[in-house]
Amino acid sequence: MGDIATDWLRFFRGDKAGQNWWDKKKALCRKREAQLVKITGNGLILGKQSYETTSRTAYAVHLEYLIKQGNFFYTEEQVLPYQLVRSADGKVRHEAFEKPVVEKNINPFPVFKQGNQKETHREITYNRLEAVKYAERWWNSYNPEYLRFEDDCTNYISQCLRAGGSPMWGEPVRERGWWYGSDSWSFSWSVAHSFRWYLSGSERGIRGIEVETPEELKPGDVICYDFDGDGAWNHTTIVVRKDADNMPLVNAHTDNSRNRYWSYEDSTAWTPEIQYKFFRIEIN
Repeated sequence: MGDIATDWLRFFRGDKAGQNWWDKKKALCRKREAQLVKITGNGLILGKQSYETTSRTAYAVHLEYLIKQGNFFYTEEQVLPYQLVRSADGKVRHEAFEKPVVEKNINPFPVFKQGNQKETHREITYNRLEAVKYAERWWNSYNPEYLRFEDDCTNYISQCLRAGGSPMWGEPVRERGWWYGSDSWSFSWSVAHSFRWYLSGSERGIRGIEVETPEELKPGDVICYDFDGDGAWNHTTIVVRKDADNMPLVNAHTDNSRNRYWSYEDSTAWTPEIQYKFFRIEIN
């Protein structure tokens, strides 16, 4: 590890919140009968600010976990944003950025029913391979052709589906369809809550066929999360591969992750009340 990552790891091991996160990570591996074989990481400095009494260094820790599950090996990756704070008295502390994995902005007007006006029939097939390739290319970076959102998870998933050939429609009405334009976009494009309901009700373009279990999903499909079980859907991921038990591994933005186990039980956002929706992606 780089110096800043090594210092962070020393802090993290002694921090109560960090230990809680690490305990969750190990518990999830035990539940899956998987083993954390090796952990490596690097720290990347993002910026520095100096004040009269303190200085702050923003950085990201990029962690890689080599996981063994039976005879199946794979690498999970995760990027954690932190800042190093130095006070005038010489004390140093690490602080996690207040950047929760869940989306806070819930669209008050989710689209429950899409219009059934259809274009002249065209034979369009969802290209799962291209969607997954895009998800892998941009899991820890941002395509300059699109705006980057503070809560970026659904924007990233929409880009993946678009890369797979999913047609856009509904512009310029933000409450209608699924689309991204030069200076605007639909709620369903960027807000997890609206996207979840769009997939359920769409009769045009992309639609989500709800399935009962995660095992039924394929790479290129989507999982929606309601972490508190309160009806507010606040996270979205894309399936990029399956593990040795045929369970999904997913990519996501906001807290950028690659090959993460689908259930998010190792997330600080997870609660026992969590609800999931599993969507098989198709094009009408």
